[in-house]
Amino acid sequence: MAESTVEQQPAAPAPPGPGAGTRYQLRELLRKHPVLSVAIGLLLLSTVLVLWARTRPGFDPYGWLVWGHQTLAGNLNTNAAPSWKPLPYLFTVPYAIAGHYQLWLWMITSVAISLSGVIFAGRIAYRLTLNGADPGRRYAAIVAAVFAGLALLGIRDYWHYILSFQSDPMIVSLSLGAIDCHLSGRPRWAFALGALAALGRPEVWLFLALYSIWAWRAVPAMRRLIIAGWVLLAALWFGIPTLTSRSPFVAGTNALGSGRALHSDRVYGTIDRFLDMHETPLELAALLSVLLAVWRRDLVTLGLAAGALAWVIIEIAFSLHGWPGLQRYMFTPGGVMVVLAAVFVGRLLATPIRLPGSRSPSAPAWVGVALVVVVFASLAPAALSRARLEHKDLHAQRIRTKQIDHLVGTVSRLGGAARFQPCGEPLTRLEYQTILAWTLRVNVAKVGYKYGPAVASGRPVVLFTPSPAGWNVQAMHQRRPQCLSLPR
Repeated sequence: MAESTVEQQPAAPAPPGPGAGTRYQLRELLRKHPVLSVAIGLLLLSTVLVLWARTRPGFDPYGWLVWGHQTLAGNLNTNAAPSWKPLPYLFTVPYAIAGHYQLWLWMITSVAISLSGVIFAGRIAYRLTLNGADPGRRYAAIVAAVFAGLALLGIRDYWHYILSFQSDPMIVSLSLGAIDCHLSGRPRWAFALGALAALGRPEVWLFLALYSIWAWRAVPAMRRLIIAGWVLLAALWFGIPTLTSRSPFVAGTNALGSGRALHSDRVYGTIDRFLDMHETPLELAALLSVLLAVWRRDLVTLGLAAGALAWVIIEIAFSLHGWPGLQRYMFTPGGVMVVLAAVFVGRLLATPIRLPGSRSPSAPAWVGVALVVVVFASLAPAALSRARLEHKDLHAQRIRTKQIDHLVGTVSRLGGAARFQPCGEPLTRLEYQTILAWTLRVNVAKVGYKYGPAVASGRPVVLFTPSPAGWNVQAMHQRRPQCLSLPR
């Protein structure tokens, strides 16, 4: 009996529902462009974190927001604190177009860029761990990457500066990003990120100059980019202050005489500030990583260590010159130290322990695992202590946020910022100087903080004094009719 074969036709695909095509295209776009996916993820995470934290920027970032607003108003004055730096200016000027949303745009941007340092630190540690590792031990590189990311966030006061929206964690991210791009064979991106970091800290200038020399010779196609980058760097650092302050070097002048500068033993004091960023076990792991790199002739790891050391030496020179030499200025070499320690952790897991001159493992594989456990365990108490301190600081910052919100509400209740413009010099405590300037939409230089001389002068002034119940506003020596009705 002949059997007939019936060919079953494949079922026709169901028509896509409304919006299915758009969702598919979006998924494909994110899959083909992982950088875009990570960027969107960071922005979403940062937005949630900003809303959850309920904190506000510190003294300097409010000054940067003032720069943006006053630039659009055509009335920028950079004589007063904070010291001039172009990196935040690149963001706060266009964000000022959004009015009071400028504050939120800056906070989200600052957190997103700062958190990207976790990714870059992990990528560098992952790459260096895999270099020369035994096949089949890729998990070691993953452990190293996770260690690098967590330890970076564990730098002393790092979360405080992230959630007060400072630029120092951003500079760490940009610097680590430049290193990662170079190791990934993307020298143009490495130079671009390095130039952005150089717009935030002058310590980066030396490293950007050395990289420019290398790129000029090794990648001739980058020469126009290098020239444009340095012209832009000079114009932003010195050109804008020339037009808006008493000197093109106003940033360095304002940094002199800081109350937080070291006044004795500035060399040891700067080194101590650097070493105080992390615990001794992590620093020992970084040192052992460097010694291992010497034995292995690992030039990349040695180059990272040399760069971190050079940064600290530059900071010592700045401190001797009279600049503050603050710990946060050394977050970047601290981040590199974290990566070095992570590489040591990864290599303990990735490479069997051998004594010099031996071709076979000199210790069982579990010895490396045990040493890694010891490293993690030695850092756990410090991590818990840091977490408690950060929680306490977060509580204090939320109280400060309420005080700032009360100031905004008080100004609005009394008629808005424009109401105070003809009423003389506004005065407040120094810690609120930039906040009041941003709230009143004036340059920081227009807001005083020395109550006694201002009151004694007899000229019109308005005192904004914080109190547990909110803000006390007191107008003194007023002559204009619109100012006489203010609280007196």
